[in-house]
Amino acid sequence: MTELAGMAWTAPPVERKQEPVLGDERTMLEGWLDYHRETLLMKCAGLTAEQLKLRSVEPSTLSLLGLVRHMADVERSWFTRRFLGVDIPFLYSTDASPDGEFDDVDQADAEADFAVFRAEVERARRAATGHSLDETFIHSRTHEKMSLRWIYIHMIEEYARHNGHADLIRERIDGATGD
Repeated sequence: MTELAGMAWTAPPVERKQEPVLGDERTMLEGWLDYHRETLLMKCAGLTAEQLKLRSVEPSTLSLLGLVRHMADVERSWFTRRFLGVDIPFLYSTDASPDGEFDDVDQADAEADFAVFRAEVERARRAATGHSLDETFIHSRTHEKMSLRWIYIHMIEEYARHNGHADLIRERIDGATGD
């Protein structure tokens, strides 16, 4: 945990843009995905690294920091590994710890993990830039033909589901609720 002048790091505030209500398909998909990305970070804002590591309820290993780490891996997995076909390792998951993003948060550096999340979001944006939503790739495990459009829709669904988890975890930590 990074400390400056005796103060513990806390997750920074987030200026979440309103989701788009008008626009072409690409504008809507990108806007809604960004809205959900920012919502996850908003659920973490103002909490210390230790609070971000608190688990939801036994036996679950879900924590807000685990969700941030998981979504960094998911961003990398879909946009860089699968869509672009770049052979890079997962960030937190290994053969020895397949759920490492959730299970291995006790010694994690929350500030560094937030920076990794933001970097993976930027990498995902760059991966999709200039590509048609109709562009396809073959899923390495299932061998299904999939499109960039499918990735956007899946990512929105994935964030929406996990943002629901984040709502409950945040409420358990300090009673905060909201969008």
